[in-house]
Amino acid sequence: MDWIKFLGTAGARFVVSKQLRSSGGIWMSLAGQEILIDPGPGTLVHCLKSHPKLDPGKLDAIILTHKHLDHSGDVNVMIEAMTEGRLRKRGVIFAPADAFENDPVIFSYLKDYPEKIEILKEKKEYRLGDLTIKTPVKQIHHGVESYGLNLEGGKKSVSLIADTRYFEGIESFYPGEILILYVVLLQPFADRVIDHLNLGDAERIIDANRPGLTLLTHFGLTMLRSKPWKLAEALSQKLKVKVQAARDGMSIEL
Repeated sequence: MDWIKFLGTAGARFVVSKQLRSSGGIWMSLAGQEILIDPGPGTLVHCLKSHPKLDPGKLDAIILTHKHLDHSGDVNVMIEAMTEGRLRKRGVIFAPADAFENDPVIFSYLKDYPEKIEILKEKKEYRLGDLTIKTPVKQIHHGVESYGLNLEGGKKSVSLIADTRYFEGIESFYPGEILILYVVLLQPFADRVIDHLNLGDAERIIDANRPGLTLLTHFGLTMLRSKPWKLAEALSQKLKVKVQAARDGMSIEL
């Protein structure tokens, strides 16, 4: 059985630092592969407190969409846990090149722990068992490398649009039957450009792609204050497609 579990739904620094929502990232079981995406602060604790417990030693891969701390804060401890402190050389790390370069977020001594390290690049395709992972386009985000994902295995297709500013045509790169959107902002700021999606951007993407299910996550303060579950319900009614706001600990069977 394939499923997705949201270990955390926090986005933006304030929500993460105050832990108004947890920041554990997303665990997927897809096409026989166990994958952890964006293990922010607290991931290990939330794995072990999960019901049922999620065993990091069973992970096949860890993916960083980009190096910011709300996405990578627990990546090193999760590499340690996945490999049982290097007792088992296993798993694959997928991350942009700058996660290993200036101000690296993955410690050098851990590079030999997993079986393989894959550097994410634009328009690339990677294999993980029977699962295909695609990075169709580099996102526009704060000067660090950031990538969305298309994951395809069996008859399932999941697209994830990570932190980025909206750009023309972004929806064409993510055709998954299930779409995960990182929606930090309720609306754009009048006085400055923030390189994150807002709810209007999400509506535009959903309406263009019309996936079978859209899951909103990675909420900033303005989204939390506006009750994302109500915003998702309103989008569902307006667009006549299924939109759901993720909750900490929420599991979805595919």
